[in-house]
Amino acid sequence: MTEATRQPVVTVDRLARRAGAISWSQRGVPEEVPIALSFAGTTQAVMMASPADLEDFAVGFALTEGIIAQPDDVERMHIEHLDAGIDIQMWLRDAANSQLKARRRRLAGPVGCGLCGIESIEEAVRPLPKVSAAASFLSMDDIGEAMRQITHAQPFHAKTGAVHAAGFYRPENGMILVREDVGRHNALDKLAGALARAGMAGSSGVVCVTSRLSVEMVQKAAAIGAPAILAVSAPTALAIRAADEAGMTLIALVRGDEFDVFTHSDWLIGGGHQHVA
Repeated sequence: MTEATRQPVVTVDRLARRAGAISWSQRGVPEEVPIALSFAGTTQAVMMASPADLEDFAVGFALTEGIIAQPDDVERMHIEHLDAGIDIQMWLRDAANSQLKARRRRLAGPVGCGLCGIESIEEAVRPLPKVSAAASFLSMDDIGEAMRQITHAQPFHAKTGAVHAAGFYRPENGMILVREDVGRHNALDKLAGALARAGMAGSSGVVCVTSRLSVEMVQKAAAIGAPAILAVSAPTALAIRAADEAGMTLIALVRGDEFDVFTHSDWLIGGGHQHVA
């Protein structure tokens, strides 16, 4: 499949039963492509992802996995569209490249699934950076509003009903950035890359996701610097512990104006407009 024909949403024929009748029709389904993320010729991870916002994905993955500290650490990038998938090649500047080589020497064992190619248990449960809420404010009304806005800012999901989204919400501006992908981790990486490439501080808003909250999602939100993460589904116990450690407010099961706050909920007491953490 070439770059020109590979689209994030594909139209397919289907046989559908509606109101007791059966008929042929078409609908959109999300494309899913193996995407290799490589550094100086060595593949770090291969992810099944949506073929969209590839530069954001590459930079965001490198940031949230601790491979780079800022977008400028990527000296150059080349995206190659192959028949079997997409290879994103990145070359890092000297300091970041040396750090990556040291990391590879330190890690041992085979690449595991489910944690974005992380090669050791220590890396999987790495300490998280502390987040700061100094520049961000959130009210109880903002929580439901943020999730309502992300619901209406998902063109791929509107066509397919089968992709996740990650968004960045500021109470004064609303939902200012949204990225979508078949993988929830990938959507959050794309958001991280988009924020970094736009020069937006993660501490200036909150992250919203349309999925459950596993520890990897909290790790990536902490790498972004977000003081809070909002989700439509439930968190895992490890995700709650990680958010608590990072000083992050974790809000889940957001349904309309109802929600559960699992960590750093002091700002809720008394209501009103308070710091999120």
